[in-house]
Amino acid sequence: MTGNRLALFTIGHSTHPWERFAALLAGAGINAIADLRSAPWSRHTPRFNREALEQKLPELEIAYVHLGRELGGRPQDPSLYVKGRVDYEKVAKTALFQSGLERVMKGGARYRLALMCAEQHPLDCHRCLLVGRALHDRGVTVNHILADGALTTQPAMEDALLELAGRSEEDMWLSRAQRIALAYRERNLKGVNVDAGPDDPPANR
Repeated sequence: MTGNRLALFTIGHSTHPWERFAALLAGAGINAIADLRSAPWSRHTPRFNREALEQKLPELEIAYVHLGRELGGRPQDPSLYVKGRVDYEKVAKTALFQSGLERVMKGGARYRLALMCAEQHPLDCHRCLLVGRALHDRGVTVNHILADGALTTQPAMEDALLELAGRSEEDMWLSRAQRIALAYRERNLKGVNVDAGPDDPPANR
């Protein structure tokens, strides 16, 4: 918690050695993981397959739950895709996604919970562009654990997103909130982020 405000974390397992991943979790005081991958496995990083995590994380006294059905970046409903790419704005409005948010918020009230996906950087992953955004909009403090162990916030990621989109300057026609919404949309439609590992073929490109 930050004061009375609920705080959640996110992390990307990337290609980290297991020891490094465990150290990142320990450094942030994480004691529960919610796995957001639709398909919780990777050919080249099998140490992060669901079965391996279910075995290894309890040894670190870290609870594990898979929420890929509710909060994954590859939903099964074909109506949530536009020209082969997941439309995050459509996903965010579904009852299944909203139920997933409720689950992680309840979990975050009991645990120091990290939402895990595969991509290393938050701006390359739906954990930030979809889930983190939705949680932030609900008043949750979202902290992203970076590869060097530093923490950054969802608003800081939005500042970076505006820079990437060339929308950081004030606009007499568009508010900051409107520019942020456009930047999220553009990043989504570029298909740069999916819940695939760096070694697996992305479904949103």
